[in-house]
Amino acid sequence: MHRKELQKLLAGSEVLKAPGVYDGLSALLVEQAGFELCFFSGGSFSFARYGKPDMGLVSMQEVADAVAILRERIDIPMIVDMDTGFGNALNVQRTVKVFERSGASALQMEDQVMPKRCGHMAGKDVISCEEMVGKIKAFVDARESDDTLLVARTDALAVTGFEDALERAEHYLDAGADLLFIEAPQSIEQMETIGRQFGERVPLVHNLVEGGHSPVQGSAALQELSYRVALYPVALLHQYVPGSQALLQHLRAKGETASYAGELIELADINRLLGAEALLAESEKFKTSS
Repeated sequence: MHRKELQKLLAGSEVLKAPGVYDGLSALLVEQAGFELCFFSGGSFSFARYGKPDMGLVSMQEVADAVAILRERIDIPMIVDMDTGFGNALNVQRTVKVFERSGASALQMEDQVMPKRCGHMAGKDVISCEEMVGKIKAFVDARESDDTLLVARTDALAVTGFEDALERAEHYLDAGADLLFIEAPQSIEQMETIGRQFGERVPLVHNLVEGGHSPVQGSAALQELSYRVALYPVALLHQYVPGSQALLQHLRAKGETASYAGELIELADINRLLGAEALLAESEKFKTSS
């Protein structure tokens, strides 16, 4: 159902805003806020779950297990970051099957060399266009449902240049990609070119990373440039970290949270948010008298 819903959303005219999620709570908050789509961010997952940078240190099974937890909690479509497919074409095929069973609506695969790194970090490298085309064909061949969409991402722009990134995107589209993601364009002019060349043929995806290198700042600008999906992969964590650091310094100095009362929710509030009352009511149905 969530896969069909994603296709319906992509057929619309508005830019889809997809905040990055990484655990059950973040996913639930995104859904409750009214977003129609979320993005399971490999970077956010690595940051939050393992305290590690986004440098390919997380395994396929670790991501699959996390995705399954999120899918149990939310119903909205979820684009899942599958990095490089966790290996060669055969690894891609296994990853697709496992992630489909976990509940991914679409999968994002990039053409970086393993171990990959965040698309806005220096020092990236990319595999050959031919190898990536083979991995895309492996994806298409392996997926159990045609409704499971592939977001083909190229990181070539920062490595081999803009023209090569455009050429790769054409080949990736021909090989079976359902959405295109040309990572880290360096100017509005480059984004205009991408929009003109691909915008009417395939949904375009763009990263809006705080402190990244995007020439645009929001979804309104993406709309004008013929993009369809705006990813905010680490926005929730970028807000969480300074807030948590401030609270921890207050706790260390004062040893209390009473003066933070206006900034912190309480236990009853989070139980209500998570649906504790409904779970308790459900459990009453199964009580038996002695």
